Amino acid sequence: MKDGFIKVAACTPEIQVADVDFNVDKIISQLEKCREEGVKVAVFPELCITGYTCQDLFFQNALLDKAMEGVVKIAETTADSDMLVAVGVPVRANGKLYNCAAVIQDGEVRAFVPKTHLPNYNEFYEARHFAPYRGECAAIDLREYGQLEFIPPMEQTVFVCDEIPELVVGFELCEDLWVADPVSNYLAKAGATLICNLSASDEVIGKDSYRRQLVSNQSARLVAGYIYCSAGDGESTQDMVFSGHNIIAENGSILAESRLFENGITISEIDFKKLAFERRKISTYPASAEWDYSSKDSGFLDKDNISRERFSLEMGETALTRKFAKTPFIPSNQAERNERCHLILQMQSHGLMKRIAHTHSKTVVIGISGGLDSTLALLVCVMAMDLLKRPHTDIVAVTMPCFGTTKRTRSNAEILCDALEVTFREVDISKAVLQHFEDIGHDYNDHSVVFENGQARERTKMLMNIANQVSGMVVGTGDLSELALGWATYNGDHMSMYGVNASIPKTLVRHIVQYYGDTCTSDTLRDVLYDILDTPVSPELLPTDESGTEMTQKTEDLVGPYELHDFFLYYGIRWGFEPSKVKRLAKYAFEGDYPDEVIDKWLKTFYRRFFSQQFKRSCLPDGAKIGSVTLSPRGDWRMPSDAVAKLWLEDIDK
Repeated sequence: MKDGFIKVAACTPEIQVADVDFNVDKIISQLEKCREEGVKVAVFPELCITGYTCQDLFFQNALLDKAMEGVVKIAETTADSDMLVAVGVPVRANGKLYNCAAVIQDGEVRAFVPKTHLPNYNEFYEARHFAPYRGECAAIDLREYGQLEFIPPMEQTVFVCDEIPELVVGFELCEDLWVADPVSNYLAKAGATLICNLSASDEVIGKDSYRRQLVSNQSARLVAGYIYCSAGDGESTQDMVFSGHNIIAENGSILAESRLFENGITISEIDFKKLAFERRKISTYPASAEWDYSSKDSGFLDKDNISRERFSLEMGETALTRKFAKTPFIPSNQAERNERCHLILQMQSHGLMKRIAHTHSKTVVIGISGGLDSTLALLVCVMAMDLLKRPHTDIVAVTMPCFGTTKRTRSNAEILCDALEVTFREVDISKAVLQHFEDIGHDYNDHSVVFENGQARERTKMLMNIANQVSGMVVGTGDLSELALGWATYNGDHMSMYGVNASIPKTLVRHIVQYYGDTCTSDTLRDVLYDILDTPVSPELLPTDESGTEMTQKTEDLVGPYELHDFFLYYGIRWGFEPSKVKRLAKYAFEGDYPDEVIDKWLKTFYRRFFSQQFKRSCLPDGAKIGSVTLSPRGDWRMPSDAVAKLWLEDIDK
């Protein structure tokens, strides 16, 4: 359970209809496997002890009595386990029969949670046998079946973990999810962060896709973990076929999913600290104390009918099996990645289009270096002008070579501008910078920060003055990763009139430029974009070699790999993970790519720079939010510029 991860399982055993002994043995066998895997919450299908398709056999006391014996037998096998288990069983109470989830832990049946919504349409006929739950409660006496210590209630219940307060488990059964107002809505409002659905969903064409979307959307809407466990092989095929479709989701993401028509165990780990963080962050998410609803809004599901039970788990580290992408900002699927890149370009260009139209700018001015960021910004400018139905010549692209400019980047800048048919200007700033050094008494051979920033500020001054000259606005090129690290010269490349890349991390910039190159129709444009992609990232502020072809300054040698920093940014800032947790996930995701000490080094660099460079983010130019992570002081991120990083740096070494 370290770092909030809990291993959970959706289990679909082989069953035989009405053969309780057979079914119980198969359930116990899967529970043993779950225990070996370190599972802490295991969910089985609806009515799995008897079989969902027993039909009028549910009226037979022999079957119902045997089912209760089976529940107690399953409970007895968990006597030396802290795993919270839910199995489906028919339960007699209040002179009616209820379709229930038996919740089991530590050798006891802790509660029976009844199904609220009974389908009685198409192939379903549950109302013939079962009563819908309407808030009534009952005590289920299991003494005659072997459980002597505890008489479990039948009522809607959430289970709260003593050791991990973020883990609160609620239960619904099949149709309870498919209705217009799912039971899980109220469970989440009562504090549940994990919804367990015991289901017997038959398979028809297209239903698996709908089911997957339903589970994903509900977990996202509730900001919850969701275990959906469905009946499979062994149910009667008299009129239906069951596929055993099991799904484990977390806040809209599918973590694990079974293949259709394969009984078995589906396992993953849900991060409950992550869910708790997101709920705290969302101001409209109700506090769990707010679950006293009027009968008009919630019917019988109010505070008097959702009881709270406590349960305990033995603490320990959860072995991770779920995947953590090395590049969390980039979809792994090629088609989805292309769609994402297309959408981002549309968002960037429409944002810029609005700003150009609002300011009545006759031109836009952009510094073009032959690097990735300025290339993406130039492509966005071109798309914005296309939207405005204005010529590309209204874009003034300025290259400003100086001491560190290589022949390759200088050439690529010009080829790119020619291919896009924008207005191209070259202003060599060497003399101006040398004059500035003379004015302030700085030795040219002193390649300190003065040497570098003097060039960056000269370039920005040049762009601003050219913009005045051509009645234009300066478009900024800096990206999100640079903002996180503060890798920008204050009032140099840090400044512009509008920053189109401010919400795009460096790892994603590369893919967007790649997408543009892959889809453009000009061979010349494609070739230069590919060469820019192959060029190392560099500010080119230190002198080149004598030939002018070799860079002497590479950004990632100085601040660390951007794929690591974007990983740190996503998990450490977007999700608020502790640095020690970020480190754990980075070592897990990048195993074999970076030694542990390298990850530690750059993680410390990330936090040191992130805190010390906030003053640059506090006065950012405008720029549209594109993704879920942005550092705008007017948007998602407000932080004092003099906050201290000590606590975060200490946590890395825990």
